[in-house]
Amino acid sequence: MDKPTPREMAEHVLQAIELIKEFVDSVDENTFLEDLKIQSAVQYQFLIIGEAIRHIDDRILNKYDYPWHIPRSFRNFIIHVYHGIKKERIYYATQDLDSL
Repeated sequence: MDKPTPREMAEHVLQAIELIKEFVDSVDENTFLEDLKIQSAVQYQFLIIGEAIRHIDDRILNKYDYPWHIPRSFRNFIIHVYHGIKKERIYYATQDLDSL
């Protein structure tokens, strides 16, 4: 399997954003906090976003005024602190994807 190009990685990010938006469309915070399937689906897409961004060259990312360390760190947080994630934090992150 060939390694995805930076363009393909960026497309993965955009796809993941669209999926997250679809998953939480018409879902309020309480519903999100009670629905493990939605939580799991959203967290997986955040992992994809962070991982894809991790593999896009900084020379490309630096062309855009965005704090790229945030999605990278969020990915690491979900992976390594899975046992202590506050689901509210995941929900709030779903509401802040437009700037990405």
